[in-house]
Amino acid sequence: MAATFTDQVHIQVKAGNGGAGCTSFRREAHVPMGGPDGGDGGNGGDIIVVADSTVSTLIDYRYKHHFRAGNGVHGKGKRMHGADGESLVLKVPVGTVVRLLDENMEPCEDIADLTHNGERVIVAKGGHGGRGNIHFVTPTRRAPSFSELGEPSDPIWIEFELKLLADAALVGMPSVGKSSLIACMSAARPKIADYPFTTLMPNLGMVRSDDFSFVVADVPGLIEGAAEGKGLGHEFLRHVERTALILHVVDLTGGFEGRDPVHDYEVINRELELYAKELADRPRIVVANKIDVPGTEEACKRLRARVKADSEELSEKLLDEQGIDIEDPIPFFTVSAVTRQGLDSLIAATATRVYDLRAAAAEEPQPEYDQVWEHKRQLRDSRFEVIREEKHAWRVVGRGVERMVVQTEWNNDEAVSFFQRRLERMGVDKALKKAGAQQGDEVRILEVAFDYEDEEWGDEEFDSIIDREG
Repeated sequence: MAATFTDQVHIQVKAGNGGAGCTSFRREAHVPMGGPDGGDGGNGGDIIVVADSTVSTLIDYRYKHHFRAGNGVHGKGKRMHGADGESLVLKVPVGTVVRLLDENMEPCEDIADLTHNGERVIVAKGGHGGRGNIHFVTPTRRAPSFSELGEPSDPIWIEFELKLLADAALVGMPSVGKSSLIACMSAARPKIADYPFTTLMPNLGMVRSDDFSFVVADVPGLIEGAAEGKGLGHEFLRHVERTALILHVVDLTGGFEGRDPVHDYEVINRELELYAKELADRPRIVVANKIDVPGTEEACKRLRARVKADSEELSEKLLDEQGIDIEDPIPFFTVSAVTRQGLDSLIAATATRVYDLRAAAAEEPQPEYDQVWEHKRQLRDSRFEVIREEKHAWRVVGRGVERMVVQTEWNNDEAVSFFQRRLERMGVDKALKKAGAQQGDEVRILEVAFDYEDEEWGDEEFDSIIDREG
């Protein structure tokens, strides 16, 4: 049975819930007024995605779609803090793009593009552990009788999309000889046959040229309309996005249908541009294959002239727009996969071009995905929205506000008072007043409802705790 190439999966991940803080007081012999000593709950474990060069496919996520991290342990008396939950590490191949999915299972935000071994990102942060009552002591409130509950973590759906990290990609119409070329250039042994769409999945091969080496990919054949979903190759165009160099292979014989090689060349260029504009500007080498077949001289001459015209036009564009002077930005090679004619020159030119492109890319700074995604998460947590549900009823929606609700002990008056003061400090009261809330209107957050009071709390004891703990 042939191996299945899995390059895109959807999985659900859930970080661990935070443990609850403890409300406790010292109880020792001869110490009648022992102070609070409730410990904090542990934080929930994170879901961490790591790029690992020893992993080559996403097959581990094809049949298992749900992943959970460990929960934090509840705090205890005697200032005993609960242990943090165990984080879960998901290993993916180098070259995996991680995206957040919306409720319709459609990508809504890029999380990370893991292109280097060891790169990592926390895709789901564990819930915060609740604080014990030792945190809520003030000079006049010596015995706070409340603590915080642990923060639950919500499950999210994410997408892994693998884009092969090849240095060069063989691109062209079906049956132009791409598989034969990669077999000649490297040790790869793809399926080769004399019918269209023989190649059903990308093939990778390592090519060596003197002191240089590079990875070449054989992408399934494209047809006109591939960018819109026609044929087979459209499913694998994503892998071309990773390549530093495109090797555009053209069959000089026109294949079984007797196609015009110049028209094939134009079709592939158009499909690459329609799929992604940056692919149209990707460095490339045009490879005229099957030069050994008699009667291909005229087709080769016309194709060479067209490529030369495109190369001259690109050279002028680069000089005008970027000030880069390249004499021949689109080299043209004639080869034969059967006789190996011209292959050594093509391999040497490809190796040199790949080396220069990768050296330039290595100088670019690598993004810190953990910091970027964590900053976005903090921004989302700080935002809230006031929505009018009924004439005298309002709903407040926001990750940070909802977190405070689930961490509040609602059967404890002190905890409820502390929650109301935190709402005021976050600006929720001002937002409600600005929206038109009146004294006594109902305010709803998640499943909790309370009356809106248009007044300043002014409790310095609680304000000092909020300033200290945030």
